[in-house]
Amino acid sequence: MHESHTLLAHALPAEFAKDRDAYLRLITEELIPQVAKEGLAQYVDCFCETNYFTVAEMERVLEAGAAHDLPGKVHVNQFTSIGGIQAAVKHGALSVDHLEVMEEADLDALTGSRTIPTLLPSCSFFLRIPYGPARQIMDRDLPLALATDHNPGSTPSGNMNLVLSLACIQLRMLPEEAINAMTMNSAAAMGLSEELGSITIGKRASLIITKPVPSLAYLPYAFGNDHIDTVLIDGTPVRAGAVC
Repeated sequence: MHESHTLLAHALPAEFAKDRDAYLRLITEELIPQVAKEGLAQYVDCFCETNYFTVAEMERVLEAGAAHDLPGKVHVNQFTSIGGIQAAVKHGALSVDHLEVMEEADLDALTGSRTIPTLLPSCSFFLRIPYGPARQIMDRDLPLALATDHNPGSTPSGNMNLVLSLACIQLRMLPEEAINAMTMNSAAAMGLSEELGSITIGKRASLIITKPVPSLAYLPYAFGNDHIDTVLIDGTPVRAGAVC
């Protein structure tokens, strides 16, 4: 089974508050090489945002990752647009995640690139911040992906059906668009398109089987209900009646 893990530089620890460069050296010269050597992650990430890591600091992380065959998947534009998307595209990042605040220049940078824009609507829900501009992104014919951003600080939930509902209710996506974003496009955003994302001959049979539902639109409509009957991982049922 192919699992995808990412090494994230999220915030500056208190002990490095007066020496940012020392922390960046720790990440780029010690942590990333060791993680790559032990095969602990396949990607590097950096929270490029005002009061967190600068664009130049993110670029150092991406360059160090690339030197050890760890492509970038970065968190940018959650609160401000400071040029992180342009830098991520320049360095060939696989995805840029968050994107609650987007300028035309950010959309221009993504248009025609291979970097996949990923929105995290359950993070917006939990923090009560604006939702990402899904329709603007899709109007650029960009392969929008959806994810939970599951973490204890800003999104303590991995419930993808909630993401589906929020995508339709808050992001104004059609059910078909949202399901495509959280399956095929999300697989692409993790570099797993050849293995996952669609029910296709030759791909891994990792999928869910729902309980009987009257339509596809019922999944986001009945947002508080558990629609999952069976979860299959590589063709093997692992849990019946699972909440997803």
